[in-house]
Amino acid sequence: MTKKVKNIAVLTSGGDAPGMNAAIRAVVRSCSFYQINCFGIYKGYEGLIHNEIEELNARSVRNIINKGGTFLKSARSAAFRTVEGRQKAYDNLVKNNIDALVVIGGDGSFTGALKLSEEFNFPVVGIPGTIDNDINGTDYTIGYDTALNTVVEAIDKIRDTASSHNRLFLIEVMGRDAGDIALNAGIGAGAEEILIPEEDMGVDRLIESLKKSKKTGKTSSIIVVAEGDKSGKNIFELGEYVEENLEEYEVRVSVLGHIQRGGAPSCYDRVLASKLGVGAVEALLEGKSEVMIGIVHKQVTIVPLTTALDKRLHKHDGLIKVADITSV
Repeated sequence: MTKKVKNIAVLTSGGDAPGMNAAIRAVVRSCSFYQINCFGIYKGYEGLIHNEIEELNARSVRNIINKGGTFLKSARSAAFRTVEGRQKAYDNLVKNNIDALVVIGGDGSFTGALKLSEEFNFPVVGIPGTIDNDINGTDYTIGYDTALNTVVEAIDKIRDTASSHNRLFLIEVMGRDAGDIALNAGIGAGAEEILIPEEDMGVDRLIESLKKSKKTGKTSSIIVVAEGDKSGKNIFELGEYVEENLEEYEVRVSVLGHIQRGGAPSCYDRVLASKLGVGAVEALLEGKSEVMIGIVHKQVTIVPLTTALDKRLHKHDGLIKVADITSV
């Protein structure tokens, strides 16, 4: 990328995450600091296709750092998955004299950004914003810390009921492809078992584990289940199976759902989003493209989008062993 950057646009795409507003704010104010123009694209790639673009300044993003969701809105875009749709998106970028694009989102958003860049040689930089924490090349994604604390708080409250009534609760949390929320929240909330997509525990092993827990004196239990668990049963079927095979347990199911996406972002997410937003603008000014701004060992880093999208590199660094040991 050799063209001097004078106009940068920012959009949020995919699922919303607490801290996205803080990231938008950082991008806009970084542009103001470096005396370049910033544009907000509403409704993600769908809004880009329909030219829903508005110039933003430092005052446009006041009082949003503490707000959940994204004030630019987000939307899925079937049209952007087509070459024709991406052509319209590119044409609108050119029409608005935009030189580069910052995309805040997860793997689907980054895949779209990469295609746009490859097909039209257009500069793009990604900021990882997803509660699932399933992006490679960064220790944490924006929204993950807030979601994690929301889940732990919910499990703590459910445990009070579980203990009072000697019940076994199966609690489903988000994580279709990655078990970061389930694993970390499960350890943090003292769950007896944790089921994640990366590890197929199997229902029989789960039953044996619960029988063992019962023999050691546990009168109530919490099982945290990621929505992408590979047991082959949805959480309600799993609850019925456990109740049929463990008559001594009274089983209840709780699906936390979209409560995990909402709420004011934690301080950590606000600071992380601010760091990554500044990093994204600076990367574009340095001529970088097709990269993601991440955080590794507290340092802001730059990795290729292709690396960020490589699911094979996503690991849990010994947490599964910690969960096994601490749940005895």
